[in-house]
Amino acid sequence: MSSVWSAGSRRVLVVGIDGVRLDLLDALHTPHLDAVAAAGFLSSVQVDEATPTMSAPCWTTVVTGVGVAKHGVYGNQLGGNRLGDFPDFTTRLAAVHRRRTFAAGGWEPLFLNRSGGPLFAAPSRLSYIAPLEDTPQAWEVCDEQVAADAAYVLGGGDDPQASFVYLGSPDETAHFLGCGREYRQTIEAADARLGRLLGAVRSRPTFADEEWTVIVVTDHGHVEQGGHGGRSELERTAWICACGPGIVRGAPVGPLHHADVAAHVYAALDIVPDSHWTLDGSPFTPAADPAHLA
Repeated sequence: MSSVWSAGSRRVLVVGIDGVRLDLLDALHTPHLDAVAAAGFLSSVQVDEATPTMSAPCWTTVVTGVGVAKHGVYGNQLGGNRLGDFPDFTTRLAAVHRRRTFAAGGWEPLFLNRSGGPLFAAPSRLSYIAPLEDTPQAWEVCDEQVAADAAYVLGGGDDPQASFVYLGSPDETAHFLGCGREYRQTIEAADARLGRLLGAVRSRPTFADEEWTVIVVTDHGHVEQGGHGGRSELERTAWICACGPGIVRGAPVGPLHHADVAAHVYAALDIVPDSHWTLDGSPFTPAADPAHLA
């Protein structure tokens, strides 16, 4: 990758994998997540006391960079939100900075005008692929289609500077079947899909002249029998994994927060947030020797 880069060469990919327990990762075959961590870091995140350990509140904090007191999402029904004041990064970048953005996934509240959503209000390009039914098998098919569509876009079918790809099968499987063998298999399948996305990025004709930041994040954990929403350590423990220009190899200094993801997206694109955005997060600790996606 080129050591000299401009704002136009910077790209950010955020992959959100729903409901992946941190304590299980070491025992699973996740080579693509491991590679991102080796080039940068993988660090735990504690869902704060004000935030329910539910998907919509946590994902809203991840992509807006502000906590529940500001964005107003306290459950999986997004009604009453303040996303007009605190939009997701794909919407803000498209509207304010005229950057090309992309969001993809299959969970309705994130992408459709239902349940008080969408969370992703107006990215430049949106790919919503609904599961045919609410079963673990249908969610696996859905995530496979989401990954295929996202790989096409990232590989050159479009040229987004900031993207968010949502994979929901691990969370849905845990709800139905608990955190046993099937759940662990879905995490490994999600890692394989992450690998497809990274492979698509590397296949871009312009990749050698680009600087990519990759962030992989989960929203919450699960109790052993499956489920979340409480305050147990398993439910409250999430994680962020990232590599790219300016990211320290190894654990970052100090605790990370979900709101740091959106803040780092802006920093990676060399955008200084307006003070009126009142972001609660901060970019990941900068390093003197950047770690690149290799």
